Amino acid sequence: MNYKIVLDAGHGGDDPGATGNGIIEKNLTLDITKYLYDRFRDLGIPVKVTRLTDETITPTERVNRVLNAYGNSNDVIVISSHINAGGGDGAEVIYPLRNNNVLPNLILNEMSKEGQNIRGSYQRRLPSNTSKDYYFMQRNTGNTQSLTVEYGFLDSTKDDVNQLKNNYKNLAEAVVRAVTSYIGVPYTPISGDNTYIIKGGDTLYSLARQFNTTVDELKSLNNLTSDVLSVGTIIKIPSGTTPTPDSNTYIVKKGDTLYSIAKNNNTDVNTLKSLNNLTSNTVSIGQVLTLPGAVVIPSTENQYVVKRGDALYSIARKYGISVNDLLTYNNLTSNSLSVGQILNIPIENTNTYTVKSGDTLYGIARQFNTTVDSIKSKNNLSNNILTIGQILTI
Repeated sequence: MNYKIVLDAGHGGDDPGATGNGIIEKNLTLDITKYLYDRFRDLGIPVKVTRLTDETITPTERVNRVLNAYGNSNDVIVISSHINAGGGDGAEVIYPLRNNNVLPNLILNEMSKEGQNIRGSYQRRLPSNTSKDYYFMQRNTGNTQSLTVEYGFLDSTKDDVNQLKNNYKNLAEAVVRAVTSYIGVPYTPISGDNTYIIKGGDTLYSLARQFNTTVDELKSLNNLTSDVLSVGTIIKIPSGTTPTPDSNTYIVKKGDTLYSIAKNNNTDVNTLKSLNNLTSNTVSIGQVLTLPGAVVIPSTENQYVVKRGDALYSIARKYGISVNDLLTYNNLTSNSLSVGQILNIPIENTNTYTVKSGDTLYGIARQFNTTVDSIKSKNNLSNNILTIGQILTI
């Protein structure tokens, strides 16, 4: 599904929205929307806005601008930005009765990583007709996935006022991370951010040494509650440090081609394609490419390294488990995968055999006193072809 984004800056013009503690809702929602607009464009995601200036828009006109942007379809995600009032604290997301809470909860989860308190996601029904949404932005926007994101309370007695004044860009970036995860588009941090992408073998201790900081500071900065790191995760690095790039990897930038990358790294296109399991010359911004000389982390019995073209369904089938097992075992909130990502496999405590040169299913079956059909069934094999290094469950 090719998703499109419509951004709506709440209020505007004669309607200032909520005000207090030096915050005017219409101005802050416009700042947030402009930030989101630039970020989604940078990531190559189709995006339009209902307003980019301080103008008065009626509810009817606002809905018309939403529906006229990309049409009335569930592949259109609408993000209406608002600031709450009423003495509460924390962020919340309102979503339509026609949708589920997957994307809203992804947004809130990412906001929590920025230190924001989370109130939750919810739907609200119209009292006079409980089959309809209470808020017009959900009720009148057709089949779109129309979300109202309340970033915090401007009259909070806790830390929301500080979050909204000083941290709103980080909260907006959290929305960007959530949306890219939901729609399956590679996420690239904003240029200039002190960030680092976790690679195989990284530990908090090694990163702390590399960036001349401490494990506790890294955990505090990234709101980590354990020392466990996942390959592909993007973490923040304390200000004043610059991530040291791995000389054996390359992150694709705007304007790059396989030819230019190969030329600049003293290699050729075919070598790059072979190393990265590429079937075409197409590369995407943010994609991490392995360069000649890099140490490639092999898949093990209990782990699998995602390759280009992989899907959760095909990996689950390979190991004779369910997609839900993979999602649960790896704490995944969507089916999106990235090349190089390491998945933990919930393999049963059974005998395994690694295929060697000259092996056949018949020979392996005789060796383990079983049958060819039994091995094929246990390993979801549709033919008798084996590959060197393949791991069979016996």
